Amino acid sequence: MAEPLKNVYSKVFIIDLADQLLAVYPDFCCISFQEFIFDAKWDDKALKARIRTITHALHLFLPAPFEQSIVILKKIAPRFGGLEALFFPDFVEKYGLENYQTSLQALEFFTRYSSAEYAVRPFILKYPEAMMAQMFIWSQSDNEHVRRLASEGCRPRLPWAFALSEFKKDPQPLLIILEQLKDDHSEYVRRSVANNLNDISKDNPAVVIKVAQRWLREKYNVNNNNLANRQRLVKHACRGLLKQANPIILSLFGFHQPENIKINAFKVDDVVIMGGKLLFSFNLSSQVALGKLRVEFAIDFMKKNGSLAAKIFQISESTITTNSKQVSKQFDFKKISTRKYYPGMHHLSVIVNGRLLSKKVFILK
Repeated sequence: MAEPLKNVYSKVFIIDLADQLLAVYPDFCCISFQEFIFDAKWDDKALKARIRTITHALHLFLPAPFEQSIVILKKIAPRFGGLEALFFPDFVEKYGLENYQTSLQALEFFTRYSSAEYAVRPFILKYPEAMMAQMFIWSQSDNEHVRRLASEGCRPRLPWAFALSEFKKDPQPLLIILEQLKDDHSEYVRRSVANNLNDISKDNPAVVIKVAQRWLREKYNVNNNNLANRQRLVKHACRGLLKQANPIILSLFGFHQPENIKINAFKVDDVVIMGGKLLFSFNLSSQVALGKLRVEFAIDFMKKNGSLAAKIFQISESTITTNSKQVSKQFDFKKISTRKYYPGMHHLSVIVNGRLLSKKVFILK
């Protein structure tokens, strides 16, 4: 089993952090800092709780003026990175909301080492117009991490963060930033643009459909390298709409209705043991070449209350020049942290270019 993410904040890490702080701030009390963090509840704290505990400890043991604490933290931030450094922007989020200028400069600095995408959100709520102007400035930065923050930080439905409800209602303020970044030379930034658009599509599908159509029409105005990047971005941005079988988006990507395609020899295990694998297979056939197909399967999972909830999984996307295609697939019912399985009747469906072609029942025991 993988090591829990929270364990990145080990005793060795905290001791090293204290030593780094002491080196730039000689009055820092390393022992008290460590004792505060490793209280009786530490072992039970999840990742975000551990981050906030470190943030609180920094506030207690660094100089009282926020600006002075930021100067010290900036000196050591480049020695840390990724997940382990999330407490730097978290410190700004927690204690800098009333100190706008210093905080924004700090977030721009810290995001180069660990993303400030969560920390900027309270600032967007408190200073919406100023922050969106700042996000646009960041979208023109020379640093890809800062440019990504301009998009990622204002996602309406950023995972593990509170939603930005105003942008769920009206995403127009986001589009000027996404337009600025859509042909960014960094895949890291473009992927964030796609994720932002996918968020928008959940509440405002018509907006994303128009953006997708326009951005693909504009392909003739960009160079060949950007063309492929643009197409990948738009496809990823529309992944939710593709799963929903939105007919406009399916057609936009060349997935036409499977009018003459038949499904044959659809076989599904009747019974699956909890923790085991569901095996299934089928054949797709047509009088002519099958053409461009997006093949998916859906499982209607049994919920705790006895109702069913569907989840769609992609099998393949390809252009098939023959008139038949054999598919064999399996689904693993092993225990995972993101989904809980319940015994009972389930449904398995085969979907081609957004159309359900066949459905069968199986029992999970």
